[in-house]
Amino acid sequence: MKKTLFSIIIALTSTLLLNSCGVGTYSVTSGKSDEAGISFTSAKAMDITVIIDESSYDICTVKDKAYKADRKIKQTANNTIQIKPGTYNIKVVVEGTEVFAKKLFISASEHRIIEL
Repeated sequence: MKKTLFSIIIALTSTLLLNSCGVGTYSVTSGKSDEAGISFTSAKAMDITVIIDESSYDICTVKDKAYKADRKIKQTANNTIQIKPGTYNIKVVVEGTEVFAKKLFISASEHRIIEL
């Protein structure tokens, strides 16, 4: 009787230990996000209209500081346009005057900063 009870306790203990090891299915995602951003800088903050392949966006420029030429720009809805990676024709219009026009390739997860 003692031998049977001991065998049952061993079987239950090992079953509990094996089931609580955290073995299971997990999902891991890695790699770059499939979105890029474009921001514009100028000597002073101003409202601009950006035309990207027939789509128009009204955003603000970020004031460029000469002593921090390589600074990071915080991406907000007011100063950054989020687009899919690819090649685009980009035009910038300020008060009815075109100040920038160029064909650009934007890669995944890139934050392109264009100086006006």
